[in-house]
Amino acid sequence: MDALDHKLTLILGGARSGKSTYAETLAAQYPGSVLYVATAQAWDEDMASRIAAHQAQRPSHWRTLEAPVHVGQAILEAPPADVILIDCLTLLASNVIAPLDTSDQAVADQALQVEIDALCEAFTGTVTTAHWIIVSNEVGLGIVPAYPLGRVYRDALGRANQRLAALADCVLFMVAGLPLTVKSSQVKLS
Repeated sequence: MDALDHKLTLILGGARSGKSTYAETLAAQYPGSVLYVATAQAWDEDMASRIAAHQAQRPSHWRTLEAPVHVGQAILEAPPADVILIDCLTLLASNVIAPLDTSDQAVADQALQVEIDALCEAFTGTVTTAHWIIVSNEVGLGIVPAYPLGRVYRDALGRANQRLAALADCVLFMVAGLPLTVKSSQVKLS
């Protein structure tokens, strides 16, 4: 099966591993319109610079939807597109968890689960032929965060990634700009 046959592709990897670039390259290969769902917020100069760089590298004919939270609902309310690229789940999780200002794992998990439920419902509950590409960081490979909130965030995002990976028919892991196939719809477990 070709990568373009997938309905939901989840692209995971570390920081600066090439996730976004690969996702954009993949999205550009599909025919039709692209809806780029941006979850980043410019909370400092560095993030503003990163956002500007991402905006500059995207094709001008792609529609951009700024949705730091409530991504599923925002997609349902947006005009239809042939490709929906969400970049990224990592920042969406930050946008949901950080305002809670809690190190209570259950509270963070529940808040992010509500967001992921809505995203999954937008994917599964709509009659659409759109191809979805979701970008997220794999945050479980590093050191254990020193602070409780960091551990809460890591664990909640890890669970969200697992949920989307289970739904996806293709999961890629980016290493140094190279995609490694973790899951493909061709793989059948017995």
